[in-house]
Amino acid sequence: MELSNKTRISEFLLLGFSERPELQPLIFGLFLSMYLITVFGNLLIILAISTDPNLHTPMYFFLANLSFVDICFTSTTIPKMLVNVQTQSKVITYEDCITQIYFLILFAVLDVFLLSVMAYDRFVAICHPLHYMVIMNPRLCGLLVLVSWIMCVLNSLLQSLMMLRLSFCTHLHIPHFFCELNEMLQLACSDTFLNNVVMYLAAVLLGGGPFAGILYSYSKIVSSIRGIASAKGKYKTFSTCASHLSVVCLFYCTMLGVYLSSAATQSSHSSATASVMYTVVTPMLNPFIYSLRNKDIKSALKRIFWGQVISKSPLDFPRT
Repeated sequence: MELSNKTRISEFLLLGFSERPELQPLIFGLFLSMYLITVFGNLLIILAISTDPNLHTPMYFFLANLSFVDICFTSTTIPKMLVNVQTQSKVITYEDCITQIYFLILFAVLDVFLLSVMAYDRFVAICHPLHYMVIMNPRLCGLLVLVSWIMCVLNSLLQSLMMLRLSFCTHLHIPHFFCELNEMLQLACSDTFLNNVVMYLAAVLLGGGPFAGILYSYSKIVSSIRGIASAKGKYKTFSTCASHLSVVCLFYCTMLGVYLSSAATQSSHSSATASVMYTVVTPMLNPFIYSLRNKDIKSALKRIFWGQVISKSPLDFPRT
């Protein structure tokens, strides 16, 4: 590789968490375990929803999509990291890095969109229960997911194409375990002003917009719950959206914590460690959050493993 201020590079080095050889088996085992739990747990959710007719509702349709996206989101980063640890190589090619950025942005933003759509679903179910099945018809549900995919694909494509215009310096070390967009921009030698504008504008519109929708939906839900007379009725109604609210808080709080901590410490190593929360831990915990307090999901899983057919009362609220 010819040394110069600007060069057409062919590969980067992912520094990961630690260069100490004695820690590599521990890192490999820990992340392999979390990855397998994530994939297996989310696949079980998808299997339960697809095989149980009682779960063929808008709420569980969106949950199945969220589980699929979580599998893809984690698979974008962890397998490559595991291969690098196992082979004791930190190399990732330029093409693979751009591809990883594309899919990472795609599935991260798609997570946000699906959480927003699920909040709207809970808003309709609680605030307009008599018109729920009319409003949340299969056509609208499919359209909401399709539009989410299209917008996320276009955004990821734009961000990736913007990266192709940049030239990189000879310092090719990425202090992360994946090709993170902001870290890549810091390595560039060419002007990144336009890239930063597009990145922050997309964050405000595609991250802040859905979050505002979630806040609006839950403000209406809280107002509706406050109008219920009995405490038991309030609890039963709130329990239908408790799991979703937990996932929203977990996802947004961990992501916000990552960028606040990186801005406060200016440490890329701290940022990489914090990124584990929303790239690995959150997708891993989602199946547990949705299944532990959800008797519909638990019934479907029992039927899958033990062949038990558990009757469902028409008066039961679906808890999510």
